[in-house]
Parts: sequence; structure tokens; C-alpha cells
Amino acid sequence: MKIAPPRRAVLALPLLALAPVAEAQAPAGDGLVTVPSAHPPRATLDRFAAAVRAAGWVVFTEIDHAAAARQVGMDLPARTVLLFGNPRAGTPGMAVNPTLALDLPLRVLVWQDGAGRTFLTRSSGADLASRLFARHGVTVPAEGQAATEALLERLARQATE
Repeated sequence: MKIAPPRRAVLALPLLALAPVAEAQAPAGDGLVTVPSAHPPRATLDRFAAAVRAAGWVVFTEIDHAAAARQVGMDLPARTVLLFGNPRAGTPGMAVNPTLALDLPLRVLVWQDGAGRTFLTRSSGADLASRLFARHGVTVPAEGQAATEALLERLARQATE
């Protein structure tokens, strides 16, 4: 007896087939900030990492999605996520709310579009407060959101200009 796949999975397959065609940027209001970089991906990543370290923060690791794609015989333009954070700031929160460890450290994405242009995408300070921290029961006051936004904007500017 042959069992048909669930209807939901059948409907998703055509959407997955279209995914590589779309050069979609995140829609406005989604909490993401995307800025163009004057540098190629590797230089943008290195500049961002240097800015993070200069701010006294830690770069934990990189996830190179394009390299992973190559390992399975697929092509993907540059898509590298850099994980970074401040253990002095994050550790107390994780001590009280262990699930914060699912969403911290913070991350940025450096990527290329089909024309070879490089971009850096990050979450906004307000998005981190309303989406990331709030789901773990942590309230970030407006001043904290503004300070986070200012820091992330400065780090991104140092990497991309």
C-alpha cells in the first residue's frame, strides 16, 4: 500500500523549487537591517570581527553556508553568519533564563546577491528586544534598545564603509 505524503508537504515542494530563483531581501518592518558593503564578503566579515573585538566583545564563530553547499555539490553565493557577543552582558541573563542560550550570541549575515554585491544584514535593537529577549521573559527598556541599536549600527558601519 502506497501512502501519499501529507497535503501540506506537497504544497510546500513548489515553493522550495522557487527559492533559489528569488533574490529576496527582507521586507521592511521585519526587524532586519540590511546595508550594502563597499568590500567583498571576506573583508566585510574581517572588518566586522575587528570592530567587535575593538568594542571589547567576543567573536565566537562563523557559519559558512556557501562552503557547506559546495561540500554537497551545490552552488550558493556568499552567505556567512558571524556569531558574536559580550559574555559579561549575556551570562547573567542566561543564568536566570537558561533558554536565552538558544538565541545568544548575536549574529550578523554577510552575503552576496546575484550581481556580486556584498551586504551585511543584522537585527535591529528593537527587534532583538521584542522578538529575541521577550520570548525568554526578558524586558529590555527603551534605553537598552537604543544603546544596542547604536552599537550594532556602528559595528556594521565600520565593516561596510
